[in-house]
Amino acid sequence: MSEDSLVTESPRQPQLPSAELVDAVLAAVESGDAARLAGLLEPLHAADIADLLEQIEPDSRERLITLWGDRIDPEMLSELSEGVRDEIMPLLSPAQLQRLGDELETDDVVYLVEDLDEPVQEKVLEALDDADRAAVESSLTYPEDSAGRLMQRELVTAPEHWTVGEIIDYMRASDDLPELFYDVILTDPRMHPVGAVALSRIMANRREVPLASLTHEDLHLIRADQPQEEVAYAFNQYHMVSAPVVDADGRLVGVITIDDAMGVLEEEAEEDMRRLAGVGDEEITDRVWEIVRLRFPWLAINLVTAVIASLVISLFEEELRAVVALAVLMPIVASMGGNAGTQTLTVAVRALATRDLTASNMDRVVLREVLVGLGNGLAFAVIVGALGVVWFGSPMLGVVLGLAMVINLLAAALAGILIPLGLEKLGADPALASGTFVTTVTDVVGFFVFLGLAGMLLL
Repeated sequence: MSEDSLVTESPRQPQLPSAELVDAVLAAVESGDAARLAGLLEPLHAADIADLLEQIEPDSRERLITLWGDRIDPEMLSELSEGVRDEIMPLLSPAQLQRLGDELETDDVVYLVEDLDEPVQEKVLEALDDADRAAVESSLTYPEDSAGRLMQRELVTAPEHWTVGEIIDYMRASDDLPELFYDVILTDPRMHPVGAVALSRIMANRREVPLASLTHEDLHLIRADQPQEEVAYAFNQYHMVSAPVVDADGRLVGVITIDDAMGVLEEEAEEDMRRLAGVGDEEITDRVWEIVRLRFPWLAINLVTAVIASLVISLFEEELRAVVALAVLMPIVASMGGNAGTQTLTVAVRALATRDLTASNMDRVVLREVLVGLGNGLAFAVIVGALGVVWFGSPMLGVVLGLAMVINLLAAALAGILIPLGLEKLGADPALASGTFVTTVTDVVGFFVFLGLAGMLLL
C-alpha cells in the first residue's frame, strides 16, 4: 500500500488508525515533512487523530505536535485521554492555544485546562480573548465534576414574547451563534429561563406563531452546582438533548448538551468497571511506574485478604492431613463462590449507578439474589457431589462438597448484593472495594464451611 493511498479524499472521514497509517505518520514526523504530516492527518476525524496520538510513544507525540504547528485540530485535544491531554497541553505554542478559544466551545476549553498545573493553565488562559477567558474562569469557579464545569456558555436565548419570525431573523443576522445547538431558551427580563423551544418546531411553524406556544412540555433546569452524575442520569432518564443551567438565583448561566451528558455516562460506566477490577484511573497510555503505583494498593489489600483465607485453612491442618482429597477439592468451592459473588456484585453496582436499585425495591432484589444463589447452589451441589463420589469413591465426601457449595453460593449472593448496598449507605462508591470484600467473604466462608463439615462428617 502506498502512502498516498492512506490519505482519504473525503474530508474528515471516520477511519480507525491502521498500522500502515501510523507508520506513515511516524515516517513524516521522523523526516520533518510537515506538508506530508498535514496531508495524512487532515482527512481524519478528530477522534481518530486522538486515537493515533495515544498509540505512539511520548517522544513521537511531542515531535508530531511541534511539526503539526498552527494546523493542529483543536477538537482533537478534547478527544484525548486525560493523561495524554495533560502531556500535550504544555507543548502548545501561543498560536496553537489561540485556536482553542477561536474554534472550541467553552465547555471543551474548560475540560482541557481544568486539571492542568497552574502555570500551564495560566498560559492557556492568556491566549484566549477577554470574553472566552472570562467564561472559562467563571466555569472553573464551580466544583469539579459539577454541571458548571460541564456546561457551555454559548447558547441562544430569546425574550418570552418573541415570535417564530423574530427568532429566525435574529439567528440569521447573528454571527456569533454556537456551532451546535438544539433549543432556543426563552427568558424573562431577569434572565430566568421560562421555556425552551426545539429548532425543529421553530422551522415547522409560521412566522407569526408565538414561541411561548411551542415550548417543551417539561422544562428541566440543571443547577450549576449539581453533580455531573445527576446531570447524566437526568438526560438518560428523561431523553433530553439539551438543558439550561441556572445559578443559585435561578438565572441562566449556560446549557448542557447531550454529547456532554453521554460522555459523563460513559466515563462513569468505565470508572465503575475499573474500580471493580481494582485498576483505579489507569489508562492504556500510562507509563510502567504509574501503573505499578495504581495497582499496588489493591494488590496489597488482596494479599491481606488472602492471608485471612489462609489462616482459616490453617485451622484445619489435621483434617487436611487425614483426608488429602480435601486439598484437591477445596479450590472448587471457593472459586465457584467467587464467580457467583462477582456476578451478583456486577449487577448490583450497575443497578445502583443507574438508580434502578433503590430503597423501594431493595428487599425484593435481595430476596431474588438469595433465591438465585440457592438455585445455582443446589444445581451445582448435585454436579460436584457426584464428581466427589466418582473421583474419590466417597459418598460422604460428595455430601460435604455439595453442602459446602450450597452454603457458599448463598453467601456469595448475599455478599454480592449487601456489600455494595452497605458501602453506598456509608457514602462510599459501591464499586470502589466491593470486589475485594466479596472475594474475601466467599473464600473465608467456602474454606471454613467445606473444611468444617469435613471435620464433622468425615473424621
